[in-house]
Amino acid sequence: MSAAQTKQLEVQIMGQSYLLSCPVGGEAALLDAVERVDTAMCRIRDAGKVRARDRIAVLASLNLAFELAQKEREGTAPSPALAAPAVAQPADPAEQARLNELLQRLDQVLGDDGQLI
Repeated sequence: MSAAQTKQLEVQIMGQSYLLSCPVGGEAALLDAVERVDTAMCRIRDAGKVRARDRIAVLASLNLAFELAQKEREGTAPSPALAAPAVAQPADPAEQARLNELLQRLDQVLGDDGQLI
């Protein structure tokens, strides 16, 4: 992407500023994505159980990906007005068990300091 075809926007996610590039005309879509991520991360942070930013980001990403997968299975596109839940709640108990297993593995990998490396 050349500089002539992109626009830079400064956005805030969980109180931290980021300078992001997007295609000209894609500003609304980028701002919608930023709002979804910020909402998902703030909900997890505000629940008070997770404090490390990287863990919050991973959990928010998992929640957003889970929501998208559910919408794809249902054959509907995710609505821009929908925000990801702080904790995904699959209707199928097997899916809930799998999600819980993934979260436990994530906690094991991150360890006590919340760092991957």
